Amino acid sequence: MLRLICLSVLTACAICAADPPKTWIDPDTGHRVVRLTDEPNSASLYFNQNGYTADGKKMVYTSPQGIHVLDLATKATKLVVPGRARIIVTGHKTQSVYYMRGDEVMATDVDTLATRSIGKLPRRGSVATVNADETLLAGTYIEGDGVDYNQRAGQQAQKQDTNQLQNLIQPLNKGQMMEQRLAAHLPMAMFTISTITGEVKVIHRATDWLNHLEFSPTDPTLLMFCHEGPWHKVDRIWTIRSDGSQVTKIHNRTMSMEISGHEFWSHDGKTIWYDLQTPRGEDFWLAGYNVESGRRTWYHLQRDEWSIHFNVTLDGKLFCGDGGDPGQVAKAKNGQWIYLFRPELFETKGINEPGFVQPGVFHAERLVNMAKHNYRLEPNVSFTPDAKWVVFRSNMFGETYAFAVEVAKAQ
Repeated sequence: MLRLICLSVLTACAICAADPPKTWIDPDTGHRVVRLTDEPNSASLYFNQNGYTADGKKMVYTSPQGIHVLDLATKATKLVVPGRARIIVTGHKTQSVYYMRGDEVMATDVDTLATRSIGKLPRRGSVATVNADETLLAGTYIEGDGVDYNQRAGQQAQKQDTNQLQNLIQPLNKGQMMEQRLAAHLPMAMFTISTITGEVKVIHRATDWLNHLEFSPTDPTLLMFCHEGPWHKVDRIWTIRSDGSQVTKIHNRTMSMEISGHEFWSHDGKTIWYDLQTPRGEDFWLAGYNVESGRRTWYHLQRDEWSIHFNVTLDGKLFCGDGGDPGQVAKAKNGQWIYLFRPELFETKGINEPGFVQPGVFHAERLVNMAKHNYRLEPNVSFTPDAKWVVFRSNMFGETYAFAVEVAKAQ
């Protein structure tokens, strides 16, 4: 009996240690899935971080070994930034990947591996985004010595989950942390760093919690940011010019407990898209605001189709989502899927004032069954530049890897 138990344990360990499959067809959806990365605890980027090179041919990802680049055609990989580094984004103009190493901001060309130092961060500073022409980076820092509850929660998550990388896994006490950090009203500064001279300029100060910075992919002077915190307690989405002017609130709530967040740019830089719930946890939309015309578009979703994050193709014709488990705000009973969404605007009839929201609906298609995925690690979907694949990260086989699912069904 003891021998049988030992053999069973060894067999189970061998299965756990085996690499996940490189490709398979999801039996529940008919879509082909491929594993993009080979390094355990490797991951694609956060949903609003540009992870694709300017030529559209490569994707960067992270692992415990450093920052890698993947050739999307051949699937060949290369380590471009060895060692500990915190990735920011890839550029829209050059083949550079931007990252932080200690208190220094760096850039490396993923093709030539030419590396340069851009400049030093302010004390307690962090950078989140690079602008369209790669002349400015933007970030924030807490002024003074107030406690950074967000950083503390991230450190606790690292202790709880030794397999996670760069705070990818959400801490168990995230809600408490959000409440504490919002209530602290720590003085913060938003700043830019010149990629040419390294000059640091403060462009905005507030005691609101400033977060989620993302430059427009086309307008080098337009920066989106958020007032972070529990979404029902903040006016979240804002834009600002890189000189500190034109601070603009993007969404005005119209009811108690209405929430909006997880905002991201369309690739043409014309629309800010965001998760909208009217009210929280009850009715679900992906809302869009056109920064040029002010036009608003809302696409409706069913509860099970709601996703933690959404994303969009380069041409704006398709959307995707990463679903959510029953513990998320939607409390979906069957929401653990990678989704493809085809948008449809309703036909305009009757009165339609210029300021009216233009309503529509998402037609959902399930791409990947995520029932075995632990959603403390958010999948963070994105489309490849050719719109043929949806990239996500998952721990469905134990360790975290980056995967891609084909938009077209397997033949």
